[in-house]
Amino acid sequence: MSRHTGYGQFCPVAKASEILTTRWTPLIMRELVSGSSGFNEIHRGVPLMSRALLAQRLRELTDAGVLCRNDRGTYRLTEAGESLGPIIIAMGLWGRQWVESAADGPDWDAGVLMWDMRRRIDTSVLPPGRTVLQFDYGDAPTEMRRWWLLIEDDEVDLCQSDPGFEVDLYITSTVRDMGRVWIGQRGLTTALKRDEIRVHGRIDLERSMPQWLMLSVIAEEGNRQQEAELAG
Repeated sequence: MSRHTGYGQFCPVAKASEILTTRWTPLIMRELVSGSSGFNEIHRGVPLMSRALLAQRLRELTDAGVLCRNDRGTYRLTEAGESLGPIIIAMGLWGRQWVESAADGPDWDAGVLMWDMRRRIDTSVLPPGRTVLQFDYGDAPTEMRRWWLLIEDDEVDLCQSDPGFEVDLYITSTVRDMGRVWIGQRGLTTALKRDEIRVHGRIDLERSMPQWLMLSVIAEEGNRQQEAELAG
C-alpha cells in the first residue's frame, strides 16, 4: 500500500487498519471466516457491494498476504488470515452487545439471513435422504418472503423458488425475530415458546431444530463464552 493511501504511522494499529478498515473489507472477512471461498459465494453474502469493488478488495487482501487464490479461482485464508478470525468474531460480539439494530430499520435482509443460514445446518442431525425446509417471513418484501432449504446428504441448497418436493418442515417468522435468534440476541427455545418462530411439520424435525440449526458463528462464540463464564 502506498504511503499516500495509508496513515503515515508505524503503529501496528495504523498498519492493520490500512488493510482491514476499508469499506466492505470486514464483511468480506466475515464471509471467508464463515467458510465462503468462491467469488460468487462471497458476493452472495455482500449483495449490495459491486462485483468490481469486491474483486478489488480480494486483490488487496491477497496482496496483503491475508488470502491466497488457487488455480480454480477460489480463495482461502492464509495463516495471517486465519489469525484474523477471532478478531472478526469479536467485532460481531461487540456489535451485538453495544450497537442496537433498529427494530424497524432497513437492514434486516431475508436474503443475507438465509444465505448465512444455509451454511450453518448440521446435516448429521437430520434424517438420511432428502429434507426440505420452507421459511416464510411476514415482514419481508413479497419477492423475498418465501425460501426453501433443500438438504440431501451433506449438501444444502438455498432456493428462492419452490423446488417441487414435499416440504418436511414449515418455519414461519419475521426477519427481525429470526435475525435476533440467528445472531444470539434471543434464544431459539425462547422464540419458539413465544411464537416468534412457529414451526409445523415432521415432529422429529421440530424437536431437533435446536440441534440442526447451529446459528451464526457470532452466536456460537457468544454461547461458548457464556458457558465458560458459568463454568468458571
